[in-house]
Amino acid sequence: MNYKDEYRDVERNAFWTLPRVLLFALFCLVALYALGFAATGGNLAIYRFWAPKQADAERVVFQNTQSFVQGKAEFINQLRLAYETADGAQKEALRQSILTEASTVDNSKLPVDEQIFIRSLR
Repeated sequence: MNYKDEYRDVERNAFWTLPRVLLFALFCLVALYALGFAATGGNLAIYRFWAPKQADAERVVFQNTQSFVQGKAEFINQLRLAYETADGAQKEALRQSILTEASTVDNSKLPVDEQIFIRSLR
């Protein structure tokens, strides 16, 4: 056996050297990630499930902030002043606007006089 045959034999045995093993492991990792990405539709299914729940939670938190409630109370108070000076069809339109605005906020967080006024409109 000459040195060329020995070299080829060593070369064949050294096929799974450390760099090739690492490259194969990296390839397997990328293939598994690609398979998972394709299986979930690019995470679109997960997004479609969680996005509405997150948006609902953000909306609930926003509607319970003091600035939101205070702004609604001030706006309802402005509509109330306009309602008291209005007459006829304008008064009915303002009544509907007040009831619509009052339905978007927790009435127990409004001032007591506005709560009574809203109850009187219903």
